[in-house]
Amino acid sequence: MAKAYVFTRHGGPEVEALVDREPPGPGPGQLLIEVRAAGVNPVDFKLRDGYRRPGQAPAELPEVLGSEAAGVVVRTGPGVEGFAVGDAVFGSTLTGGYAEYTLLPVSVAAHKPGGLTFAEAATLPVAAATAYDGVRQLALPAGATLLVTGAGGGVGSSAVRLALHEGLRVIGTASAGKKDVVESLGAVHVASGPGLAERVRAAAPDGVDGVFDLVGGEPLRDVAELVADRTKLITAGGKQLVAELGGSPVARARDAATLTAVAGLAARGVIRPAITATFPLARAGEALRTVEAGHARGKVVIEVKA
Repeated sequence: MAKAYVFTRHGGPEVEALVDREPPGPGPGQLLIEVRAAGVNPVDFKLRDGYRRPGQAPAELPEVLGSEAAGVVVRTGPGVEGFAVGDAVFGSTLTGGYAEYTLLPVSVAAHKPGGLTFAEAATLPVAAATAYDGVRQLALPAGATLLVTGAGGGVGSSAVRLALHEGLRVIGTASAGKKDVVESLGAVHVASGPGLAERVRAAAPDGVDGVFDLVGGEPLRDVAELVADRTKLITAGGKQLVAELGGSPVARARDAATLTAVAGLAARGVIRPAITATFPLARAGEALRTVEAGHARGKVVIEVKA
């Protein structure tokens, strides 16, 4: 038996539990890994609440929480090529990341570079890969100005670093309490809250060439007017609203090639993950509360095994 942190039905934190369960067996094209670390993301509690991604099957309860993990391959399924027992890997999980063992489909798995810790690698499949996909989708030329809303979080901080690496000028919105975080990334900080659009105009008198939104809601509506070309308005936080505003959601690749590219950038320090809190598996609920409260700075990680 192995430990896993699950939700037993849809609801709030009261439906979560640490349980014993048999490790899953790898099917065709799958890796069974011993998890060393798992990233914590807002989508984790949204799935617990009842959200399902388009085309995603209903939850098979109890369902293990977590969408990304890094660890060591202990078994490979039929037809697997390019991976072997003992390899250090990371990727998007098939059976949840808050667990001692999980499955990674090879289609969304990659080798962990030697220069990254397991904790750092575990933060890449959701936050860093979303940032990578979004910056590529915008395809702004060097010298252009990009506005990133929610720049102090996991996706936002990676988006800022990637954009700066591409030669863009970046304005990042975040709470006043995250001003130091945003500025340490190299972006111009603009405080979030009422009057956001006017503050951005003051910081960018010549306007912005693109908006990468990670907040949704009224902040997205406020900043949409700042970009004339709505094909350069994308969001990972307000998909329905952005369509009304003439923009589009981040087009996620969710493939091994993207993970390999992101890992290479991380190994070179371009998007080195900013891990601000770690928790053992026994305190997985506390880790999720930290993210669910909306005040996490950088990335929160569950370290399953040292």
